[in-house]
Amino acid sequence: MTYAAITGWGKCMPPAVLDNAGLASFMDTTDEWITTRTGIKERRVSHVPMTLLSHVASMRALACAGMDPKDIDLVVLGTCSADEQVPNTASAIQLLIGASKAAAMDINTACTSFLYGLSTATAMIRTGVVRNALVVGVEGITPYMDWSNRNVAVLFGDGAAAVVVQASDKAEGVIAEKLGCYADARGILRVRGMGTIYGNAGVQLGDTTWDFDGQEIFKRAVHGMSRASQAALERAGITTDQIDLVVPHQANLRIIESVAKHCGISMDRVYVTVHKYGNMSSATVPVALVEALEEGRVKPGSILLTPAFGGGLTWCSHVIRWGDRVTPLGTTDIDLPPCMQTAVEIVQDIIKRKSSSSAVLQKIALPCG
Repeated sequence: MTYAAITGWGKCMPPAVLDNAGLASFMDTTDEWITTRTGIKERRVSHVPMTLLSHVASMRALACAGMDPKDIDLVVLGTCSADEQVPNTASAIQLLIGASKAAAMDINTACTSFLYGLSTATAMIRTGVVRNALVVGVEGITPYMDWSNRNVAVLFGDGAAAVVVQASDKAEGVIAEKLGCYADARGILRVRGMGTIYGNAGVQLGDTTWDFDGQEIFKRAVHGMSRASQAALERAGITTDQIDLVVPHQANLRIIESVAKHCGISMDRVYVTVHKYGNMSSATVPVALVEALEEGRVKPGSILLTPAFGGGLTWCSHVIRWGDRVTPLGTTDIDLPPCMQTAVEIVQDIIKRKSSSSAVLQKIALPCG
């Protein structure tokens, strides 16, 4: 049987840090208000498009795997904040990294996009369609944020990470997963202003309002992530006692704690980054995975659990068996250009460019909630 082992990994975090005090300098909020509700202390703000974040993360993952980009057969980009819709943004990554032989596709299932992409690449490797794939999870949420709404503006940040997945005879990589969607709840997490339905409707690019039912999202997220984790573990024939580390979607510390409790896993076996990065949507799981490797939390042969949820309301969980190698084979000098502004300055420039489109956005009819 052919498996899809993860052989390379890399991340790219923007250098500009927006802490809670920075938010409080232009928003009616406090560090205490944010921390007690979310566990978030700071987040990153990108000074470059998400394509460039993806490029750096991808090159680091390829160097880690010791792989020539020309040997990549498939690029899967998981994001809900793509720089372009047509052509797809994965094709830009293919071009930037020099993967001239690779197919390229975007996947948007919101915060679960990286994991859905990992499932896609794994399935294509298992069936022999490709042998080597690059899977990227990236978000550049900052330009699309409604900075007048503190309930959502305090939550999100920018970042990117990527993994190389290769065909293997060993039982490594994703050994079981469960994917699903609460479509009846899709209206509880919606970004109005992103999508063709808003075209020619008097909405300027980047202007958004967010529908965000926090309490209902919390309940659905905990239920979906817990349900998916239990199903994936059953498929893998593994008990929670055998899980070495949980690397969950990082949306809210209380959600993470509740999922761990429902699964019967203590928090000392859960890797948390939400306090320093906030919710990076599809980038949260791969960034946390890379940092867990960097900190030695992932050992050769470790069994990982990666539950997540996102808009849609999509949910999933993957059981991953790690291989023998937990250190990079190589490095790269490729990096982001210097950032010449503070995070607050970047956000304030974005706010100045935005117009007031809230009334228009609320009038646009939307299907299914």
